Amino acid sequence: MLKHGAGGRAMRRLIHDTVLDAFHTDVEPAGVIGLSALDDGAAIRIGDRWLVLTTDSHVISPPFFPGGDIGRLAICGTVNDLAMMGATEVLGMTCSVIIEEGFPRRDLDRILASMRAACQEAGATVVTGDTKVMGKGEIDGIVINTAGVGMTAHVITDRGLLPGDRILVTGTLGDHGMAVMATRHGLALEAVLVSDVAPINGLIRAAIDADPGAITAMKDPTRGGVAGVLHEMATKGRVGIVIDDSAVPVRQTTRGVSELVGIDPLLVANEGKAVMAVRADAAECVLAALRAHPLGIDAAIIGVCVADHPGLVVLDTGFGRRLITEPDGELLPRIC
Repeated sequence: MLKHGAGGRAMRRLIHDTVLDAFHTDVEPAGVIGLSALDDGAAIRIGDRWLVLTTDSHVISPPFFPGGDIGRLAICGTVNDLAMMGATEVLGMTCSVIIEEGFPRRDLDRILASMRAACQEAGATVVTGDTKVMGKGEIDGIVINTAGVGMTAHVITDRGLLPGDRILVTGTLGDHGMAVMATRHGLALEAVLVSDVAPINGLIRAAIDADPGAITAMKDPTRGGVAGVLHEMATKGRVGIVIDDSAVPVRQTTRGVSELVGIDPLLVANEGKAVMAVRADAAECVLAALRAHPLGIDAAIIGVCVADHPGLVVLDTGFGRRLITEPDGELLPRIC
């Protein structure tokens, strides 16, 4: 089903029941953070540094949307996954493109130009790739896979949360998912919603440099949104997370559309944001570094990790508390 590829509980179950079983190893080699970690990528120790590797496939519909397209998304998605593990300098990227017979050449040229521009923003280079063409109707237009490698002295995983850590987001939530949804369904809006898709490796580098070692866990809230990411991080870290509803940054236009269609912005995909857990004593320092960067001006501290109810995420509305349920799948499939 579509939900099995859309983030959240259904996809995680599918991966556990199929992929992890197929590639199961009794003992993971020393110095390797591999498939079983289910992180944003893998990390392999080489001397006193770590090689980080990640890959991602992109099937978004429509391929062009306000603020970006499938090409920009492909580059940014891979660059950001590397950054989530601390590898903010990209050594190289691969690009495989599968094209439907009859796909307009002008659209392909536009997508490739967008990819090149995103690479320039990220300081990254596509160094190898592959191209295939399939028959009319065998795929929907174009599919792009990208992979990337980078090096870091210190790996950041998504499972290092500790009680007392503060939860930070690097900007407003829900912008990408709502922009794609509005475009796909032709919603007539007074204000145009624009995707947040962007390479954030420079932003993450600034946060890491502000206080090396302060970030205890990090993940980008793509499919499943912030709610999905927080559930995964809380489960892996064996902590509870309490979110302050009033502190969650959401653009007014995005919030208005969310209320119109009945979808919580916490459940909506983002493509230029990060969720991070930061030591309490360093949270304000890291927040200041994020807000000093053009892509982090709306960064905010939105919650705290607690020892109680491990694996659960609680929303404090100011009038009471309620559990934030883990999404079973992305409410809007083919969002990235």
